[in-house]
Amino acid sequence: MTVDGDMAAFVPQKEIVYNGLLPYSDRLDQEAAELLAEIKANLSRAVLLRELWPGVTFWCRKLFSFLKLYGRRFSKEDHILFIKLLYELVVMPNLEPHMMQSFARLLIHLLKKKELLSRDDLQLSWRPLYNLYERVVYSKTEHLGLIWFPKYIVKAEVLHTLTHLLFLLVCSSVDHTLKALIKSCRLYFPASSTREMLDEWRPLLCVFDVVMQKAVSNMELFLPTIMPPQEHSQGFQLWFDELMNLWMSVQNQPSWEGHLVNLFARLANDNIGYVDWTPYIPTIFTRILRSLNLPVGVSQMVAPRYLTNSYDIGHLVLWITALLGGPGNPAQKELTCLFNSIASFYHPSNHGRWQSRLMRLLQRLPASVVCRVHRERHAAPSWIPLVPECQRLTDADLQEFTRSLIGAALLAMFSKTGSTDAAYALQNLALLTPELAIPPVLEKTYAAMETLTEPHTLTATLSCMIGMARSLVSPNNHYPEGRAHVLPLLMGSLPGVDTNDFSKCMITFQFIATFTTLVPLVDCSSAPSQHSDLTETEKDLCFASAEFEDFVLQFLDRCFVLIDSSTLEQTRDETETDTQTHLESLVELGLSSTVSTILTQCSMEIYKVALQKVYNFATSNIFETCVSGRMVADMCRATAKVCMSRCWYLPYITQILYMCACVDELQSEDDLDKELLWNLQLLSEVTRVDGEQLLKYQGDLERILCVCVRLRCKRAYTLACSLLEHTLRSLSLIYPTEYRSTSGGFDTDLPIRDWGRAGDVAALAVCWHVPSMEEENFVFQLLSRLLHPELERIKDHISGDQPMSREELLQSLAIVQHCLLGAGSMLPPLDGPHVSDLVSSMVNLGEIKLHIGVDYSKRKTNHILEHSEDDTKSLFVIIKIISDLMFFRGTHKKEFDSRWKSFTLVKKSMENRLHGKKQHIRALLIDRVLLQHEVESIYVCTSACLYMCVRLCLCTCVSLQVRSRAQNVLTTALGTYSFSYRDIIPRVLQLLSPQHATGKQLQFKGALYCLLSVHSGACPAIMRDWDCVGEVWPALVRCGLSPSMTLEKPSIGQLLDDITDRIHRQHDTIGIYFAVSERYRDLPWKFEHMAADLLSLLLREDHPLPPDAVLYFTQSLIHDSISIRKVAISAMAGILKQLKRPRQKVAVKPSEISGIEDPEGMCVGDRAGNQWLQYVSNSLPVSQEQWDSQQYVEKTHWGYYSWPREMMIYAASEKPTDDLLYEEMSEGEKIIFEYFSDPEFIDQLVAFLSLEDRKGKDSFNPQHFCLFKGLFRNYGDVFLPLLWPHLVQLASDPHESSQRCVCEITAGLIRGSKLWSFNKVDRLWQLLCPLIRTALTNITVETYTDWGTCIATACEGRDPRKLHWLFELLMESPLSGEGGSFRDASLLYVLQGGLVQQQWRVSELLHRLLAYLEPKLTQVYKNVRERIGSVLTYIFMIDVALPHTQPTSSPHVAEFVTRVLERLRPLTSKPEIHNHVHEENTQETDECTQAVKLLKTVLKWLMASAGRTFTTPVQQQLQLLPLLFKIAPVEIDESYDEMKQDARTCLSLMSQGLLYPEHIPLILAALEEMAGSRLWHARFSVLTYLQIMVFYNLFTLLSVPAEVLRLRKLVMQLLLDEQLEVRDMAGTTLSGLLQCQFFPLDSSLQTWLQTLSQTRLPKARGELASTGEHIHTFMYLVRRHAGVLGLSACILSSPYDVPDWMPQILMDLSDHLNDPQPIEMTVKKTLSEFRRTHHDNWQEHRQCFTDDQLLVLTDLLVSPCYYA
Repeated sequence: MTVDGDMAAFVPQKEIVYNGLLPYSDRLDQEAAELLAEIKANLSRAVLLRELWPGVTFWCRKLFSFLKLYGRRFSKEDHILFIKLLYELVVMPNLEPHMMQSFARLLIHLLKKKELLSRDDLQLSWRPLYNLYERVVYSKTEHLGLIWFPKYIVKAEVLHTLTHLLFLLVCSSVDHTLKALIKSCRLYFPASSTREMLDEWRPLLCVFDVVMQKAVSNMELFLPTIMPPQEHSQGFQLWFDELMNLWMSVQNQPSWEGHLVNLFARLANDNIGYVDWTPYIPTIFTRILRSLNLPVGVSQMVAPRYLTNSYDIGHLVLWITALLGGPGNPAQKELTCLFNSIASFYHPSNHGRWQSRLMRLLQRLPASVVCRVHRERHAAPSWIPLVPECQRLTDADLQEFTRSLIGAALLAMFSKTGSTDAAYALQNLALLTPELAIPPVLEKTYAAMETLTEPHTLTATLSCMIGMARSLVSPNNHYPEGRAHVLPLLMGSLPGVDTNDFSKCMITFQFIATFTTLVPLVDCSSAPSQHSDLTETEKDLCFASAEFEDFVLQFLDRCFVLIDSSTLEQTRDETETDTQTHLESLVELGLSSTVSTILTQCSMEIYKVALQKVYNFATSNIFETCVSGRMVADMCRATAKVCMSRCWYLPYITQILYMCACVDELQSEDDLDKELLWNLQLLSEVTRVDGEQLLKYQGDLERILCVCVRLRCKRAYTLACSLLEHTLRSLSLIYPTEYRSTSGGFDTDLPIRDWGRAGDVAALAVCWHVPSMEEENFVFQLLSRLLHPELERIKDHISGDQPMSREELLQSLAIVQHCLLGAGSMLPPLDGPHVSDLVSSMVNLGEIKLHIGVDYSKRKTNHILEHSEDDTKSLFVIIKIISDLMFFRGTHKKEFDSRWKSFTLVKKSMENRLHGKKQHIRALLIDRVLLQHEVESIYVCTSACLYMCVRLCLCTCVSLQVRSRAQNVLTTALGTYSFSYRDIIPRVLQLLSPQHATGKQLQFKGALYCLLSVHSGACPAIMRDWDCVGEVWPALVRCGLSPSMTLEKPSIGQLLDDITDRIHRQHDTIGIYFAVSERYRDLPWKFEHMAADLLSLLLREDHPLPPDAVLYFTQSLIHDSISIRKVAISAMAGILKQLKRPRQKVAVKPSEISGIEDPEGMCVGDRAGNQWLQYVSNSLPVSQEQWDSQQYVEKTHWGYYSWPREMMIYAASEKPTDDLLYEEMSEGEKIIFEYFSDPEFIDQLVAFLSLEDRKGKDSFNPQHFCLFKGLFRNYGDVFLPLLWPHLVQLASDPHESSQRCVCEITAGLIRGSKLWSFNKVDRLWQLLCPLIRTALTNITVETYTDWGTCIATACEGRDPRKLHWLFELLMESPLSGEGGSFRDASLLYVLQGGLVQQQWRVSELLHRLLAYLEPKLTQVYKNVRERIGSVLTYIFMIDVALPHTQPTSSPHVAEFVTRVLERLRPLTSKPEIHNHVHEENTQETDECTQAVKLLKTVLKWLMASAGRTFTTPVQQQLQLLPLLFKIAPVEIDESYDEMKQDARTCLSLMSQGLLYPEHIPLILAALEEMAGSRLWHARFSVLTYLQIMVFYNLFTLLSVPAEVLRLRKLVMQLLLDEQLEVRDMAGTTLSGLLQCQFFPLDSSLQTWLQTLSQTRLPKARGELASTGEHIHTFMYLVRRHAGVLGLSACILSSPYDVPDWMPQILMDLSDHLNDPQPIEMTVKKTLSEFRRTHHDNWQEHRQCFTDDQLLVLTDLLVSPCYYA
């Protein structure tokens, strides 16, 4: 069937609608159909032929381009087939990583619009994708260099352009790509996939193991959450309760908790109304508040884990948004409370590292709610389940939401980090509820316009108003009065056009342009008399619109003042440059775009007045052509563009120019009259109009151009060339001719109803300029008059017939260049001989037609390079011409990218995301259509004309700048044209060849730069093409023998380093075979290093390295150069992994081993069914029989949560000897065996490995460990006899490097012996145990961490029963005290390293260790105490209270605390505890002294465990709390002893703990008890504890109203405390609780505080008053002070606003100014703080006070004059 026949019944999935608005849209349909047919045919053929490269990759790139050009313009069947094909390609085993990544990128793009394909249309199997993800992200060979993945990540901000989307095919991190692919695919996983995934990952859910992170992140990534309601029982209902309970139970934010939160957020967002979140809402908001890491309380200490593992704001926002709505809207109440409690952090005066998270929360939350409302009310119907009606957000919900956020948003407007986040938040709030969001911002904007002293407030408010403009202007039922503010705002913003303040000027231009784009500037004042259906608001608008003309004229006057003050004479000294500065160019851009927008939107009457004003200004003055002249010319261009037929510029200018230019004397003048230059500049700008209008002046323009382009004055001919370019572009390009906000113009009788109207894509009525035949003829006529003569002149210059000076040549080249720029879209592509045999393929590769280029350009370049190589200006122009010939089709790529970026920014600031459906303003839609036209011109290139030889000459030219520019163009060509590198690389390599004897050093350097390429471009040194790599890498190494090569020049050495570094960073696995040649052993050292580096990159996991290469790396292990040794060690570890022999695994059933079936349902932790995995000392494998009788499970997490579906473990060795026989070895294995059997080789190797590399910075080297692990794994203990003497010698040497070397070899030996037979292992430990004892005797400060790493590495992933020798050795009295405190602490550290790796499987060892440590807890030495504290944390780590978890067989915290409290009893009975134990006083044995020592160790344990354990033993901590309150000091003072500081830290960390409702009564009881303590500092500490505890558990506490009342009572009790410091802190605490609305500031509280404050003080009766009376008076004073403190707390609880109750309380406080101390001081402090916090917005706040109150306040707040 023909393409035409197919198209008749064709229904595309989703086209790019803008293609249909192009003037040639009918042609596009045919082109798209033909291209799609070609892609389908060739892609399928390439797949059938199994030609992945170049066939499949090439046609996948074509499909990507098709998507960019035409969208998804294919049928649903084709869409599904494309997806299935690419899915199969992506998950192919052993696919080259880069190829997999590029297929994945394309697949993501095809899956992007999920509404197009339902789950019934498409299903994808999850397991192949999971297997791929596992292979890539958790690669077992990447760290050994056996596979290399693409690593580059493109920054998010550069992903706006189409090119960069294509660029992503080349450079983005492979795991990021895979994750994005999984997110796109999981929608289509079958319903059964959820259960399969849970079966796969449940066995990994061991909270103590790092594998927990993997399990939870896999669940977050893979679990599908969008399913129809009938499938929910097969989806999230299988795991929701289980994971939710786990999340609710776990504390201290482990690293995997964030993944759980992300999963819940996605679930909530995808299933609004189908999951009941109500029971969890208080916990959710408590944890959200905690994750913001806000500083609270006096100490403001935050546990470090909270900082590193905080939740992702994007997912929190999703979760909060999904929780809103529903009956009662409970989440909104918590959200209001959340923002009330954090609002003060948004104030500009508050700043910290937490601010960016708060700003992101504020910015994204309204946007997320807008998305939800769009989905519920305006989204097109699709297969995705709808939100149930009862759960949808109502208008009342949205109003409540806005009220909760608006306060924070208004504060954030003036943030030190800028107003962008607040502006975006306010823009979205205005879309939701304009009546609530817009008025307060308007109020601030008007205030800012009136003030002159705070320009930053004007800048901030205007930027916020820009985002809200559309909501303000649009006809809106919720806020109809908004439109009345448009004219006052426009008039008020005019003073912002100020040359003295750049930022204010630019934001004003943006503000005016935004509003005038939305509003037709038409005088409608006569409309009320002609229309009877107008509302009152519309009538007011009509009358106000009479001011539009006044606004336009005032704006133009402001612009003229700006221009007058921007002239060169005004802004430069005589010595300064006359080129335009960056700021001036930005002002020019702002000015021209704003004037253009205003004049486009004017009615014809206003336009005529404005035109006359601009015309008079332009023609009555003569401007310099650098700054002010450009601005005026831009304004004139704007007037001409709107209506050229009414402009009088062209006749006027052409007449003046022709009269001036025809004067013969001017032709040869170097400097011309300013008037001529100014008019030439003006003409060059006003010709940038509709080409049809220029035909009227065809003769005049041609005459002026012919004269002016040949003027000698450089400034003049440059302007003439611009005129030529602009004229040609106006005539030859396709572009829209008008951008008005309504398609019919403004002739309708009531334009005010068009304010803010969205453009209709279906009826956009774009007016296009399409070149007519007359225009084309005029273009070619100009080219024949101007271009052809110049080409002939250049040809004569080259031949020598008519030589030109450099200036003349430059002028001719400039004319040629501007002709190209002007008429590039009409010129045919240049032709020339084809580059043959570029790439061989069994499929058609479309348009790969690379041409060598015309000989003429080559001769021109060569002539200049030979005769005047220093003529850089001409060479620059030639490079530009070549670049334009290759890439220019009417628009430059860089300009297009810039326009796309600015379009995106404008769209973001003006889009209506609430209604969606492309509800953009008409001008923006036209802009998008134009961009689509430019996409067509950029990406539809039929062939390329490559001037490779010419450009290669330029790339290796003498001039650095010429080389640099030419290399940039070359890089662009390599990235643009497929396979062009195969033609250019051989030419580059010729210049590097040792045989290239005639080459210059600069050519050599230029060739290296060509290989390096610019940073973001295609790098020829790392093209993913084996032919290319096989040529380039050896050539790079061989170039060391080139006569041009010298390492004496640092720049060349640096260049070679850069190339090697770039290869290292960007290389990913490609090649297969590579052999080492002996011919280049006499290379300079740098090139030998480079050869080793490059060779190491070619190791692969799917193919062993050839024996020659194995030999090279084995010999290099003892090379003299340390860098080559490092490469060889790394490579050898990889080679040994390649040579690893597979070991048999067998399936086992745990129930058969234990004889016990696991119970039904969830049963986690220590249980009878997994008891056989435990380390039990009386059943350890100490004989061959016991060793063989046990089953060993190396993965420590298996069996804790559940068993794997199929449990595979290593089979016991069947052979009596497991040695590898020499006869059975491969060639590579034999080479390694022979070298490592050579004593001399081993001597040298160990000597090198035990050398110090970087003094003080060396640490345990994992590559050395991998080398020895591989050796002992592959060859058994055959090398041990040779190595053992060295190990013994190293172990007895206390030097750091020797100890480190023995650590690395020992760890490798232990891990390598994993599958050895019992006899070998037993012999090994007989040798190792004494060795390790010796080494640990010699442990030092420098080496104890290395030994800790050694033992931890040795025990990682090992069954503890197979290492019982090691554990028993380490358990031998670690605290013997023989080697001093340092050795004791070090031995504990090493032991801890081993036990931590075994987690729950060594409960017996943990019990033994605890029993050993308990009598020794009264340690004197601080370092031992700290280490014991850390060890205790890990001992009790296993004792967790998680759902379905059985009581652990490991030690229990509760029992330990009970025993400790018994020993601390001497201290609990004491009223005060003093630290009277000093380090040297070790003999004291009385109970108190011992108890103090014990307490110090317990404090270390509490500090170490805070933030590290998974659940906090609250009840046990409460038993220790009274002791801490007794010790903790009030002030923060470094001079306090260790015990007091530790107690303070413990209290701070414990107060941050997460509480559950059942814990709250227990804690409050403890706090109430301490509040009655005789020690005032204990009562004081209760309050500081309370502050942090309430804030970190705010919503949990609020969910228990009875406990809130208890807390309120407690604070009020302490407010009446007899100790002044306690009362002050109680006031501060009360203020904080009121601020976060923990309890309301109701009338009863105010009344009670006022009653207290009015307590009458008895009059003093002189000195003879009795003690009883003094006490009586003091109690009255305390009550009165408590009342004043309470009232002060009320004032301070609202630091940035003035509630209704505040004025009266301030008046009440003022009555106490003359009270006795401390009341007077409290009042003064409060008034001072009130003045500080309310100063910024005092003009607004003063409105809340009466005149009388203001009078009193002024007296109070203004300081009295000193001289009064």
